[in-house]
Amino acid sequence: MAQSIGLTGWVKNLSGGSVEAVFEGPKDLLKEAIKWCHKGPAGASVAAVDEEWKEYSGEFKCFDIRW
Repeated sequence: MAQSIGLTGWVKNLSGGSVEAVFEGPKDLLKEAIKWCHKGPAGASVAAVDEEWKEYSGEFKCFDIRW
């Protein structure tokens, strides 16, 4: 989803079923991504979404899936 709307950053599955993600991009698109995270992909069960906002750093050139 992040790639399709033009965000950069990364996403990673953590042990225990949690997911960690870092998004960079325009604030309206960031809000859209966070809204999507509250639902997740088809078949997902989302218990909670924690947000931490930081200043844009321009650190990422694309959106990656980390393993």
